[in-house]
Amino acid sequence: NVDGISARINDSKMNKLLIALALAPAAALVAPSVPRAPATVVQANPGIGTGQGPSLEWGGSDTTTGGAKKLSEALEEADIERKKAVEEAERRAKWQEQEREEKLRKVAFMKEMPDDTPAGSVSDYMYKEGVKDQLDKLDYDLVGLLPVKQRVREIAALLVLDKMRRKLGFDTAVPSLHMCFTGAPGTGKTTVAVRMGQILAKMGYCRSGHVVVATRDDLVGQYVGHTAPKTKEVIKQALGGVLLVDEAYYLYNAANDRDYGQESIEILLTFMENNREDLVVVLAGYKDRMDKFFSFIPGMSSRIGNHIDFPNYEVDELFEISKVMSRDLDYEMTDEAGDVFKKYIERRMAMPFFSNARTVRNAMDRARMNAAIRVFDQAIAGANGGDVGADDLKAITADDFQVILDEALAAEDDAILA
Repeated sequence: NVDGISARINDSKMNKLLIALALAPAAALVAPSVPRAPATVVQANPGIGTGQGPSLEWGGSDTTTGGAKKLSEALEEADIERKKAVEEAERRAKWQEQEREEKLRKVAFMKEMPDDTPAGSVSDYMYKEGVKDQLDKLDYDLVGLLPVKQRVREIAALLVLDKMRRKLGFDTAVPSLHMCFTGAPGTGKTTVAVRMGQILAKMGYCRSGHVVVATRDDLVGQYVGHTAPKTKEVIKQALGGVLLVDEAYYLYNAANDRDYGQESIEILLTFMENNREDLVVVLAGYKDRMDKFFSFIPGMSSRIGNHIDFPNYEVDELFEISKVMSRDLDYEMTDEAGDVFKKYIERRMAMPFFSNARTVRNAMDRARMNAAIRVFDQAIAGANGGDVGADDLKAITADDFQVILDEALAAEDDAILA
């Protein structure tokens, strides 16, 4: 009986196990596995045929589509460059053909032109182009400086005759108009540069003839990458006219190989060579320092075709300058005032930082102020009933210059005066 009871119990357990297995979900019967990163299905590029791109992103790079794109872009860029080269060659060929036709026309014109064909009179060109007017203004505004005026006339003569040659069809070339003005401060360098700009504009060698004055501070930067934009901006302002670089030798610092001035000089040299028809560069400064500067930068010296030296003024010339300033401002200097002025100039010439015409201008400003104080005090004191006439407002007397002469005489020999 015991064995029968045990057999019935085992049959019952087996039935329960079979029922549990039948009811259990299929996933529960699978042995657990190590989790792995799921694969990501990648959409094939619709522009590429089936099977030409990767189906699963395994973490690498798609070399097939990327390579195709780079190749396509390279072919497109090469095609653009080829078209540009073809267009440039066609342009060059067209220009050469035009030059050849122009030369043939010129040769035919020269053969048919009689030898006595007039080009016009020099005086007509001088008058019509306004050159004579500018030279007259130079004589009117500047006292003395005969060598400078003669050199300006020589340049003007070259420009006038060059224009007459062009009228008859002769070959011409734009002459080197870059200049170097050497001399002490106040000798008229800026004034001559302005007149030269106006002459060049009248003759058609520059568009406007305006003058842009620049120094090292205007051209050279303080850090890497700053100099080129500053220099190019100043040159941009001067295009069509004259760029006057005052005290140009400060652009180069021989003691410092890393000085940024060298970069500014290289940019200037490039524009001087490539923009000769639209920019005239004038370098100005003391003669000895400019000579040293050219020895360091030979490329600059070779591009300067006109060197003009401005001598210092004599006492009588400075007195004439003072009379010109008085005339321009509607003042009248008495003879006694002129004598005192000359004594003041002689004293100032023996002191440091004498600046020729600039010193004269400062002296005239002081004399005008002294004259104003004198007339004002006299009117307040009741002279002439307090009335001030036109003669009083125009007169500069010896007393007005005596004040500044006494100051100069009382100062030490090495004192610095205006």
